[in-house]
Amino acid sequence: MKNSVAGIDYRFTHPDLLQQALTHRSLGSRNNERLEFLGDSVLNLVVTSRLFELKPDAPEGDLSRMRARLVRGTSLADIASGLGLGKYLNLGGGELKSGGFRRASILADAFEALLGAIFLDGGFEASKSVVVELFDPLIERLPDAEELKDPKTRLQEWLQAQSRPIPEYELQREEGADHAKKFHVSCRLPDDGTMVEASGSSRRKAEQAAATTVLQLLQEKRAV
Repeated sequence: MKNSVAGIDYRFTHPDLLQQALTHRSLGSRNNERLEFLGDSVLNLVVTSRLFELKPDAPEGDLSRMRARLVRGTSLADIASGLGLGKYLNLGGGELKSGGFRRASILADAFEALLGAIFLDGGFEASKSVVVELFDPLIERLPDAEELKDPKTRLQEWLQAQSRPIPEYELQREEGADHAKKFHVSCRLPDDGTMVEASGSSRRKAEQAAATTVLQLLQEKRAV
């Protein structure tokens, strides 16, 4: 039984914990969901602590946005993919056939479960060491705090700075089956009638896309 994963500087004393961390629920009841729950807490604590130490001048709001960027599912999936974690996963037949070893959500969950397993096997300092090694370089490469704000927040703050009313969002229509639905949303500026429409796989994503377009239009007008 393997006691380590390539790219992670840790060897398990109890390899069964590693195997459980890499076992998806599609393979049975002894899977990685509980370890994922534990690893999520470990990850958030260590990342929060490192941001607090490495960004001494950042206010609470900026720290929260930095943490959200670092621990979001897509970021964790990228780390897991970079570690080649997919090739270690234990998946049921259906997930194997559908390429579950490449699915972002499965990779992100397995990564968190792995951290939970390291915590149980070697304690907090062992799990912290792994997180620090993987995340400190990402913290160094974070964009500035303004770029980390979501488009709706940036648009609203831009308008408020100009003493203008906040934008209005409206769902125009939905298309597609439930598993592949597309949402079309408009973003309208009530004081001058500017309105754009954008789409996304969720209403939130569509609103963010529309806000991005409106913000770009406003910035272009200001630059002229």
